[in-house]
Amino acid sequence: MKKKSLLSRLFGKEPKPVSMDWSLTPPKPETPLAVIGDIHGRLDLLRDLLAQIPDGYQVVCVGDYIDRGPSSVEVLRFLSERDDIICLKGNHEAMMLDFLSDPDEKGRRWVRNGGLQTLAEIGVNGLTEMSGGMKLFEAQNKMYDALGERLAGWIEELPVIHASGNIVVVHAGADPAKSIDEQKQRHLIWGHREFFVNERTDGLWIAHGHTIFDQPSCEKGRISLDTGAFATGRLTAGLISVDGTVTFVQS
Repeated sequence: MKKKSLLSRLFGKEPKPVSMDWSLTPPKPETPLAVIGDIHGRLDLLRDLLAQIPDGYQVVCVGDYIDRGPSSVEVLRFLSERDDIICLKGNHEAMMLDFLSDPDEKGRRWVRNGGLQTLAEIGVNGLTEMSGGMKLFEAQNKMYDALGERLAGWIEELPVIHASGNIVVVHAGADPAKSIDEQKQRHLIWGHREFFVNERTDGLWIAHGHTIFDQPSCEKGRISLDTGAFATGRLTAGLISVDGTVTFVQS
């Protein structure tokens, strides 16, 4: 698979101001950003949330568009047709790509972590987390057919990072001891054990999803946006303005 350069990419209906730690450099993107947390097949919540985002904000989605929710393939199709939305790769997209490239060796991880729901959505039934052999290869073929070459290629080419001003948007987190140029892709997609332990010292704010919280937060250089939409029915966006103001809106 082609690898791209790292630098090549609550609640309620009304925005709520965030209490900031102003001892840190405020989060200031070059242009206003609306960063959306993990969608996980909830196209209904995504549509509702997009309708709440003010004009002039660049929308960035942190990944995990698929699995667990009811409309994973529909979410992929919807986002792939929106040139105005920047989409990053999450660990669930990475697991699906592994399944598509080598289902027998790498597919079970995806199947165990939400892939069963996505496969059921396209009519693949009878699989279990222990399935292997021809059943996985048959599921792989049906998944390819459901996606089509264009959409499968779109998923594979998703970037893993988007930077604007002192905001860095990734799926899961970053190594706080290393510069953004030095990050390993697996840490951006899967997280790093020190991400919630140590703070960055370079003035960057990391906006991310992946780890579910009851409420979104903006503190200690981290803007956390995953509120478990597939289970809670709450999909969150962080609105980050150029003056350092952060507010949250939610479907």
